[in-house]
Amino acid sequence: MPEVDIEPHEDGDFFVDYDDKKFEDVQAKPDEKALVTFHTVAFEGSIGLVNLLSASRLIRKGFDTSVLLYGPGVTLGIQRGYPTLGDSAFPGHQNYANRLEKIMDEGGDVYACRFALQALYGHGEAALVPGIEPIDPKDVLDIILLHRRDDAFIMDTWTM
Repeated sequence: MPEVDIEPHEDGDFFVDYDDKKFEDVQAKPDEKALVTFHTVAFEGSIGLVNLLSASRLIRKGFDTSVLLYGPGVTLGIQRGYPTLGDSAFPGHQNYANRLEKIMDEGGDVYACRFALQALYGHGEAALVPGIEPIDPKDVLDIILLHRRDDAFIMDTWTM
């Protein structure tokens, strides 16, 4: 049997070269927009959180950034907590609310479809994280079309 003679990894070790960036650091041109849409269920995978982080990066790169929560995506914008709203029942429980609040604090706009809130998930507007703007279901398509018309960067987030 071959002998493996490798020192165990330790905290602080690097596995990859974090300094080897291949592409330029793209920044927004004046008045450039971005839209990040979410048609994904909270806690059903990492894509919701990852693309909320991407929305924050877009803001920091200078894009006028909007986030659209529709269909199951509205579940990212619902207030949570246990035993009371805002409490973390487990580590990461408030990740979505915290990221959405940070996006809004940094100048991003967050919208949630009223139809999905009520008809699909049984929530009212009062259940949304404060600052999220509820919109008419017909506005879901129009916000996408407006961003397309403005040649905005659009990142669509879907899970099945």
